Amino acid sequence: MYPAEEGVIVHTKALIVTDGPLSRPVPVAVRYEPAAGPDAGPATVRLSFPGGTEWSFPRTLLESGLRAPARGGEIGIWPCGRVQTIVEFHAPDGVAVVQFDSSALLRFLRRTYAATASTVTR
Repeated sequence: MYPAEEGVIVHTKALIVTDGPLSRPVPVAVRYEPAAGPDAGPATVRLSFPGGTEWSFPRTLLESGLRAPARGGEIGIWPCGRVQTIVEFHAPDGVAVVQFDSSALLRFLRRTYAATASTVTR
């Protein structure tokens, strides 16, 4: 875990869901960037994939999507069974669907809450 000013980074694996018979696991860096001040936008989560693909969305979308289907713009997040979470990204050239272990995303959120709490108590 990194100091709150730098955010939080968690490395995990996810499955790229395809039409083919096999989905392939890929490494993903899940980053948290706290809001820079009271007038700044919401705290941001960034998913960074191999090849430089990056998706970003408000942390509140991830929080909501772990419990029930949630959508924010081009990103949809929903629970898939008891232990998986789906993140879906819509772009002009198609749709990407990625499956995460929910436990990795919950651990990530707990670290973001701890980072936020440590800046409040300073």
